[in-house]
Amino acid sequence: MPIRKDKKSGIWHLDIRTPGGQRIRRSTETSDRKAAQEYHDRLKADLWRQDKLGETPDRMFEEAAVRFLHECEGQRDYSTKLRHVEYWRAKFAGRPVRSLTADDIIDALPTHHTKGKEPRPLTGSTRNRYVSTIKRMLNLCAEWEWIGRVPKLPHYHEPDVRVRWEPPEVVAALIRALRLDWMRDAAVVAVATGMREGELLGLSPSQVDLAQHNAWVTHEGAKSKRARPVPLNEDAVGILERRLRTAKRFVFTRAEGTARRITQVDARDFERACNTVGIQNFHWHDLRHTWASWHVQRGTPLMVLKELGGWETIEMVQKYAHLAPSHLAEHAGTVKFWSISGEQKEKTPLEEAA
Repeated sequence: MPIRKDKKSGIWHLDIRTPGGQRIRRSTETSDRKAAQEYHDRLKADLWRQDKLGETPDRMFEEAAVRFLHECEGQRDYSTKLRHVEYWRAKFAGRPVRSLTADDIIDALPTHHTKGKEPRPLTGSTRNRYVSTIKRMLNLCAEWEWIGRVPKLPHYHEPDVRVRWEPPEVVAALIRALRLDWMRDAAVVAVATGMREGELLGLSPSQVDLAQHNAWVTHEGAKSKRARPVPLNEDAVGILERRLRTAKRFVFTRAEGTARRITQVDARDFERACNTVGIQNFHWHDLRHTWASWHVQRGTPLMVLKELGGWETIEMVQKYAHLAPSHLAEHAGTVKFWSISGEQKEKTPLEEAA
């Protein structure tokens, strides 16, 4: 029988043979007999055209998704790609990859965050991440000769890069306003080293060498997946030396001598301290921006800052360049004309009266 109905689920299944004799049995994923029969007839016709006319078979979105994820295994953003693919699969399951158009993808793009009490509109940068994932998958499909061309997809406007920093006296007041001891210690080391939140909270005693005034981030704990040294100044050494006396698995824990890792900073304590000091729109990651801004203001070259902070490209550090005008000031006098022309400045009425 070409199609049969599953009594328990009510879904129709097909059972056919290809012109070459291969047996194909699968669900039509519908309880409508007419739709199931149409699916059966179309599949049988496609198999005949592939065998007799040499046409390329359609590849389903699920096939492309699985192969794409295999290609991405081991990449540092694999979890993000997996989340995006799960979203797109919910939209395009059962669709041949070659049937996807730019309009299909744009119409299916998410528009709001659904977590939390109230939905929030997605930013252009978040939409671009979703577009980037499916575009990469379709580019690979083109390389595998599963599709003839990749639809042209839009790039949404992204806001300017945010650089938020505060001067030393304000940061010092903020740290003093924190109520939790471990938060104060973590904040001092964060602004003294520029370490990211995950790198700092995952720091183990074996990653600290006080004698050499150095710590290091392992490649597993680094956002860029590149290990790097972290030079320690006196501020950081003083905090780490004290905490290492009782540290077990991690340097920063909520209570001395405990081994349980802290997964994220205490946002309530940090927000409370910001309100106490009167700082607005300031987040924990802005301590890293502050550290980088202070370095640039004091003359640290951008290439050196790039290595200190573990950024992958120099473009990621260029956002701090405007804070170092001193490296241009010495060239301001290269072109001048008025002071060497012999002209005198125009006298004021008081100067003429004298």
